[in-house]
Amino acid sequence: MTMANATLSDVARLAGVSPITASRAIRNSPQVTEATREKVRAAAASLNYTPNSAARALATGHSGFLAVLIPSVTNAVFADVLSGAFSVADDLGLTLQLVNTGYSAQREEDALRLILNQRPSGIIVSGIDQTDASRRMLEGVQVPLVQIMDLCDDPIDMMVGFSHANAAAAAAAHLLDMGYRHPAALAAQLDPRTIRRMAGFSDGLRAAGHPEPDRIQRTDAPSGFAVGGQLLRDLMARRPDTDCVFCNNDDLAIGALFEAQRLGLSVPHRLGICGFNNLEAVGATEPGITSVKTNRFEMGRLAVQKVSRIAGTKDGTPRVVDLGFEVIARASTRRTPTAG
Repeated sequence: MTMANATLSDVARLAGVSPITASRAIRNSPQVTEATREKVRAAAASLNYTPNSAARALATGHSGFLAVLIPSVTNAVFADVLSGAFSVADDLGLTLQLVNTGYSAQREEDALRLILNQRPSGIIVSGIDQTDASRRMLEGVQVPLVQIMDLCDDPIDMMVGFSHANAAAAAAAHLLDMGYRHPAALAAQLDPRTIRRMAGFSDGLRAAGHPEPDRIQRTDAPSGFAVGGQLLRDLMARRPDTDCVFCNNDDLAIGALFEAQRLGLSVPHRLGICGFNNLEAVGATEPGITSVKTNRFEMGRLAVQKVSRIAGTKDGTPRVVDLGFEVIARASTRRTPTAG
């Protein structure tokens, strides 16, 4: 049996349930049993029913989707965040609409103008560095909003993240604890989070009596293994006494490791290397690369749970959640006692 332009009421009638129960079943609401969901799905399939999101938005004031604005859909960091988000979205009856802002605050602003016209049920946005116009728009929305990947003193609504500056300062402390005395840093992309990491690293060094700001080798090019290698090569040509590097992400750290091996620099004895994010690959290199672990999967999962309060499923967590970080020490910074 099929029906052209079938409505939700048609689906409910065929399944033998009320329209509101049919709606909840289609949205995978936990208020509906699995047996009822199966009946409604079968009825919807037989009628070739497609939910009308525009009509739902007009009727309810929201559309049932969460807008997720991230700077990259290929970067493994944000892939982990999305994995966490998707892990709970279906169970909460929510659909994620992804927007790639390409690390551009202006592109984020333009995307927000379009998204808000679609009446999302909630918004998840990366970072705290919105344009003034974006912030005004977000302050005026009537749906839950979560900023992720960072922390600040004045969140627009809710926030789930960690301090990039404190994490980088912890990396600086680790390198000094390992006996390195001429630390440097490699930075690419130069987005606001990278800048906060570099500032935190420099602050950590100064706090320990090592003020060497000219040891930051940077480029605004996108991160990658080749960029990490080039940055290390340029750094060692300029400051050959450098004995360790903090890299603003793991791609740069892996590239720096490869370049150090090409240059004949023993890691960790002649050169220590520390990355950031603790991606799976840094544990598979030889030697394994020390990195700052960030809780990205949990960040995405918790952000969706917090936004889902629109459906009456408040998670009971604080408005601002600091997920913290951890320096995962591996062989790339583990000097032997005789190598210092």
